[in-house]
Amino acid sequence: MATNISDHSVLNNGVKMPWLGLGVWKAKDGEEVTGAVRSAIESGYRSIDTAAVYGNEVGVGEGIRQAGIDRDQLFITTKVWNADQGYDSTLKAFDESVKRLGIETLDLYLIHWPVKGKYVETWRALEKLYRDGYVRAIGVSNFHTHHLEDLRQNSEIIPAVNQVEFHPLLTQKELLAYCQENGIQMEAWSPLMQGNLDHPLLVELGQKYGKSPAQIIIRWDLEKKVVTIPKSITPARIAQNADVFDFSLSAEDVEKINALNANKRFGADPDNFNF
Repeated sequence: MATNISDHSVLNNGVKMPWLGLGVWKAKDGEEVTGAVRSAIESGYRSIDTAAVYGNEVGVGEGIRQAGIDRDQLFITTKVWNADQGYDSTLKAFDESVKRLGIETLDLYLIHWPVKGKYVETWRALEKLYRDGYVRAIGVSNFHTHHLEDLRQNSEIIPAVNQVEFHPLLTQKELLAYCQENGIQMEAWSPLMQGNLDHPLLVELGQKYGKSPAQIIIRWDLEKKVVTIPKSITPARIAQNADVFDFSLSAEDVEKINALNANKRFGADPDNFNF
């Protein structure tokens, strides 16, 4: 049970990954994302999640440097984009990402989407980066169970993380169970449903616990042992999203939130995406 912002999950290779991190999707490069990263680190966050396609790795790196925290205290994630997938092109994309970030070793490198016919070769490149010591852990994003099974049969290293769309309207029960049974840490992107927080139950539970609906969702993620990376560029909201370690939801309330599942996606389905 996560009771402090410094608490972490232990990945299947022994690397420690914070339960809470800052997501920076759609945060503009430059001062917007730099300020968000700096504010998050000042608020106690130690995990920052970006991606090559976000176009803000330079600003993320600047925020890290401005925060003045020792690099070994931070957990930095980025992802290889679809157009760069394949063995050689992934290795090149990795070099470009760490150069933009201004760091030598990455904590977690993910395949952003399961591009058919390419993600197995892309995974081979990630395995090389891991074995050569350039990445502390490797994983995937937006992989269904069948994608994970395909990797398992065609690779040597099991992904440490699967970052997927996960929130009260999309609980992915079977995928979560598969990941937990196979030592793959589930991580939630868009945990706050892109701002769609006005569901009566979430409002009611917020009043019950003296928290915002966003804080209720983040706590629910943690109760389900799902790493979560809510996005914000507002310092007050970034701090508020981290104020979730002084309470826990009852088992009954966790089940009530589970029951909101409607298999509702705000993003693309990993079996049907065109980018």
